[in-house]
Amino acid sequence: MALTQLPPAASPAAAYEGILRRQSSRESAARTYARSLPIVPVRARGLTIEGADGRRYLDCLSGAGSLALGHNHPVVLEAIRSVLDSGAPLHVLDLATPVKDAFTDELFATLPRGLAASGRIQFCSPAGTDAVEAAFKLVRTATGRDGLLAFTGAYHGMTEGALAASGGASGVRVTRLPYPQDYRCPYGIGGEHGARLAARWTESLLDDPKSGVRRPAGMIVEPVQGEGGVLPAPDGWLRRMRELTEARSIPLIADEVQTGVGRTGAFWAVGHSGIEPDVMVLSKAIGGSLPLAVIVYLDDLDVWQPGDHAGTFRGNQLAMAAGAATLRYVRENGLAARAATLGGRMLDRLRRLAGEYECIGEVRGAGLMIGIEFVDPEQGAGAFAEGGRGAGDATGPEGGHGPDCGTRISSPAAPQPGTGYGPGVEGPLPASPARAVAVQQECLRRGLIVELGGRHSCVVRLLPPLTITDEQAEAVLDRLSDAVAAACRPGSRIPGTAGIPAPSTPKEAGAASPA
Repeated sequence: MALTQLPPAASPAAAYEGILRRQSSRESAARTYARSLPIVPVRARGLTIEGADGRRYLDCLSGAGSLALGHNHPVVLEAIRSVLDSGAPLHVLDLATPVKDAFTDELFATLPRGLAASGRIQFCSPAGTDAVEAAFKLVRTATGRDGLLAFTGAYHGMTEGALAASGGASGVRVTRLPYPQDYRCPYGIGGEHGARLAARWTESLLDDPKSGVRRPAGMIVEPVQGEGGVLPAPDGWLRRMRELTEARSIPLIADEVQTGVGRTGAFWAVGHSGIEPDVMVLSKAIGGSLPLAVIVYLDDLDVWQPGDHAGTFRGNQLAMAAGAATLRYVRENGLAARAATLGGRMLDRLRRLAGEYECIGEVRGAGLMIGIEFVDPEQGAGAFAEGGRGAGDATGPEGGHGPDCGTRISSPAAPQPGTGYGPGVEGPLPASPARAVAVQQECLRRGLIVELGGRHSCVVRLLPPLTITDEQAEAVLDRLSDAVAAACRPGSRIPGTAGIPAPSTPKEAGAASPA
């Protein structure tokens, strides 16, 4: 029986419910997406998924960002078929093959100049977290040091215990550094000034002999924090991190697992700031929907001995073929620039929506990586020390890069439209994860799949494929706007409130939209 066929004796509805029931009884309690998205996909193409119940959905989750071209794009399917029809081996460990060679050529054609000219590639086991582990091992081996610098709100994978379980180190010493943002700035100020303070704190930790932080093996940073709430790093701050690490011989690792392959409006998100890291961690979209993970690094770090890092499933020929086809299609069709343009229009419309609803704290993003943070306006704002931002558009031009405001808001009468600030306060409103869940559920009822994220799980995230059309983008925004209206209207109910009317109400008609 084909995987997309249902048992002939069962109605579609009964089969659909049965599959979900069996999943619940047999799969791990650690499952995540299946809990909030009770869908049984049986067919998919581009932006659209069809469920076993016959419903069709617009998919703005895109395999957590791994489907740059959407589901089952023709160039990906053709690349896979060509390998299958050729009789080539599907599993080759780390042996050289024409398929691997073609993938490597295509990847290096897109890399920052320094890595393209003198880079080395390490094929890892299939998941992005495996590549992160490889990057950590690489910089520890190359520098002879063992500590790492990372940032608050970061997400790099789930293999923390892998080395300990394999008889290696019992753990990695990590120093957490502040990641600059505007809406919930750790210094309560945001903008360029907040970013400068974050950079100064990092410099102080590295140079103060009494800071307790020894010189680390490396620094890892996401150019846009994805799971952390769609937070684009300010360009100037990221350049300063490059200066600080380079001057102190600390390898800089850029985690481009989710941001790469055109997602943020540049082929690689480090391109917005113009920095060139020592190591890039790549996965998700580089496999064209199939599992593939690599690190690319400058050749002076290549001090490994044979076998120092290996993995049985690092030779996935189908993923390399699908990945090469995806990289080529994105590059030749200018999809990164397309993501920047369309993403900018989507952000503009969402910011106008934020001007209508107090339950939206901030809209932010880069390219087709968009986040909407939901807040609770009736609970009052937190202290200014918990976060603040400027009175203007704190996300800056072109999808969130280079914020240029740092003044505090103090409104004696009413919140600034679209800011998520309460009356007469200097800080963001409390996060509302329940409101975000309600919006996600209302989206699903309207046939739209969105993801949740952020430090407080209060950010609705959009990761549509780079092939989304203008008309599809409008359909996504229409459904999302309707979902927000339903979740934020007077008398609406949100999960966990036991029927208590929702606190958020539309703002007064005619309220100004955010700049």
